[in-house]
Amino acid sequence: MLFRGQDTRMSSRTFTIRSSFCPFTFAFSLSQCLCGEYFFLRDLLLTSAPSASTVTLYETLLRPMLFSMDPEKVHELTMTTLKAFSRRPWLLDLIRRGHSEMPGKDLFGIHFPNPVGLAAGFDKNGVALPAWEALGFGFIEIGTITALEQPGNPRPRVFRIPEMEAVINRLGFNNDGVEKIAARLENLRGASRWPKIPVGINIGKSKVVPLEEAVADYIHSFKRLRGLGDYFVLNVSSPNTPDLRKLQEQGAIVELFKAIQEQNSGKPLLVKIAPDLTYEQLDKILVRALEHKLAGIIATNTTIDHQGVPAEKRQLGGLSGKPLRAQSLDMLKHIKNNSSLPVISVGGIMNADDAKARFDAGADLVQIYTGFIYRGPMLVRQICNLPTCRAQGRGG
Repeated sequence: MLFRGQDTRMSSRTFTIRSSFCPFTFAFSLSQCLCGEYFFLRDLLLTSAPSASTVTLYETLLRPMLFSMDPEKVHELTMTTLKAFSRRPWLLDLIRRGHSEMPGKDLFGIHFPNPVGLAAGFDKNGVALPAWEALGFGFIEIGTITALEQPGNPRPRVFRIPEMEAVINRLGFNNDGVEKIAARLENLRGASRWPKIPVGINIGKSKVVPLEEAVADYIHSFKRLRGLGDYFVLNVSSPNTPDLRKLQEQGAIVELFKAIQEQNSGKPLLVKIAPDLTYEQLDKILVRALEHKLAGIIATNTTIDHQGVPAEKRQLGGLSGKPLRAQSLDMLKHIKNNSSLPVISVGGIMNADDAKARFDAGADLVQIYTGFIYRGPMLVRQICNLPTCRAQGRGG
C-alpha cells in the first residue's frame, strides 16, 4: 500500500516487500495506540472528564498514517488486528486496564455496563467481540448479517471526506452469511470467550432475494441467530441494497414486524430507521412498532442527502459523520416527543459534546461508528466520563 506523496517509481521487488510489511507495521502501531492511549492518558481521564477538544495519540500519530491508505483496506487491517487481540487475553487485559466502573443502565430487560455502543457495520461478521469489550464499549452490535453470504457492491465503495469529518459508503451488506457467522458465535461461546457486555445482532435482506420474499429472508436469519444475540435489529434503512428502504412503508413493515415477532420468544426487537424519512412516515412506523411490541428504535442510519458535500466529493452511498449530526439529533427529538419507545441514538456523534446533546435530548443509549474512525478508541472513555452519562447510569 502506497502512502500519499511516496515515490511510485519503485521496483516490483521493493513494492512486494513494503506491501507485505505494511500489515505488521499497522498492527504494531495500532496496538501501541490502543494500549498507549490508556496508559498515557489514564490519570488525566480518571480525574477529570476530557473535553471534546482533547487530542489523543490516535489522532496525532496513527490517524495520519491510516488516512493515507485505502479506507476499506484500513478497516480490514483493523479487524484482523482486533481479531488477533481477541484471542490473546493478556493483550485484552492491557487494553482493559484503567477502566473505571460505572453504575450501568437497564433497558428492555438488559443490563448495559455503560451507554456507549459500537454501531452495526464495523464488525459485520462478529470476529472481534472480546476486543470491543476491552476497548470499553458498553455493548456491541454486529452485522448487518444476511441469510446468504454476499460480497457487497464493487470496490471502491468507502470514501473519506476528512475536511467534513465524514464518510460515504456503499458497501452493500458484505458479510459471511448467517450460517458461518452463527457457527463463529457458537464457537466463541464454547471457548468461554464470550464478552460480558450485551451483543446485539443486526439483520438485513439478502441482495438477490426479491422484495416480496424479504420477510422469509429475515425470518431465516432471525431463527438461526435468535439464541445468540441479546437483542435484534431489523435493518430496513440502508441505502446500499436496492429497494430495501421500501420495507419502511406501512404494509411492508407491518408484515415484517408481525412475522418476526411470531418467531420471537422474548428477545428485544428494534428497528433501525433512515434519517431521510418525513415526520409523517416516522410517526406511522412508531405507531406500528408499539402495536407489535418492539423494544425500541435505532435512529439513524446513513443519509442519502449529500447537499452539503462538495460536488467533486460526492459518491453514491450513505453519508455518515459530522454532516449527519443535526439530522440524526432532530429525528431523536421527534421520536422522544411523540413516542414512549426507547431510542438508541447513532449518527454524527463525533465527540463527547455530541453524545451529551443526545443524552440531553432523551437518548437511552448511543452508538458510534464514524466518530470512532476520526477520534479513535479514547472517544468511548471521553463519552463515559461525561457527568450526564454517569448520572444517566445512576438513574437507569
